[in-house]
Parts: sequence; structure tokens; C-alpha cells
Amino acid sequence: MQDTLVTDILLLNLLAAGDQEAFQQIYEKYWYRLYRIIKAKVKVEAEAEEMVQDIFVDIWERRHRLEISDLKSYLYSAAKYKVLNYIKAQIIRRTYQKDRLETQVDCDSNTEQDLAFSDLKSAIANGIEDLPSKTRDIFNLNRLEDKSVKEVSLLLGIPERTVEYHVNKALSTLRIHLRDFTLLLILLL
Repeated sequence: MQDTLVTDILLLNLLAAGDQEAFQQIYEKYWYRLYRIIKAKVKVEAEAEEMVQDIFVDIWERRHRLEISDLKSYLYSAAKYKVLNYIKAQIIRRTYQKDRLETQVDCDSNTEQDLAFSDLKSAIANGIEDLPSKTRDIFNLNRLEDKSVKEVSLLLGIPERTVEYHVNKALSTLRIHLRDFTLLLILLL
């Protein structure tokens, strides 16, 4: 155990100096452990893989500023927070889907405008559903939950630039997805 701690401290010192080999060793040592922990909670392989990748990307990006005394504990805590954020996002998405279904049921679709508006809402909802999960979750928090970029950044523990990237990516994708509704949008406004 003591040898592992010394090795981890040495790897962290090398990592702080920008040593890619040290990063690779940390990655190889802990990737599967973190993956197993996360997958046991989220039950989706792709989501678990993405969360583990996010942890390591964050470590690499912040390697010069990290102050870690116990790498294993730090990584396990990061995994725990990734899972908690995932669960929060799932709850938000389910709530949004439930609200969306209730709204669709409540819509009176007797007129052409109501039908067109309903089609537009469905297209938007489908466009949002087609987004990658991380992009969708960030977009929902920022645009549908009215959280600022900074709030989303703090909530998910990611850089603000990452939040901005995912929101812009979502908007670009939705623009393409909704290009057939451009005239309808103009008429409804």
C-alpha cells in the first residue's frame, strides 16, 4: 500500500511537469477500476466509458494546478461526482419528458396552426433527444432549466468553455434538424 502511494505521488509530480508517460501510467492503472465502479451505478457501458474519459481529460487539462495527496481517493471521488451528476441529469431529463408528454396531451390540435406548432415541438424534442447525452444534458440545463453557463459549469464540475461548446454544438445540430420548419417559425411569430 505504501509503495502504491509513493508511486502515485511520483506519477503526480511527473504529471504536473507535463509527462505524458506518467499520465499514461495513471490512465492504465485506474481506467478499468473507475469504469467498473461507474458502470455498476449507471448500467450503460457507453455512458460509463464517457464519464471515465471525462475524468482523465479533466486531470490532463488541470495537471499543472492539481493538488492531490491521494490519487486513488481523488479518482474515486471524481467517479462518485460523475455518477451523481449523471443521476441528476437523468432526473431532469425524465421530468422534462414527462412535462413534454403532458403538454402534448393538453394541446388542442383542432387548427392547422396548433398542428404545425405540435409538429414543431415534436421536432425540437426529437432533435434534443438525438443529441449526444452529455450535450443534451448540458443544453437542457442551460436552455430549458435557464441555468447560466457558470451555474451549469459548477453543477457538473466542468469548465465553462466546455459548457459553451456543448450548448453551441446543440444549437447547431438543432438548426440543421429544424431547417424544414423555418417558414413555420416565421409564420408563428
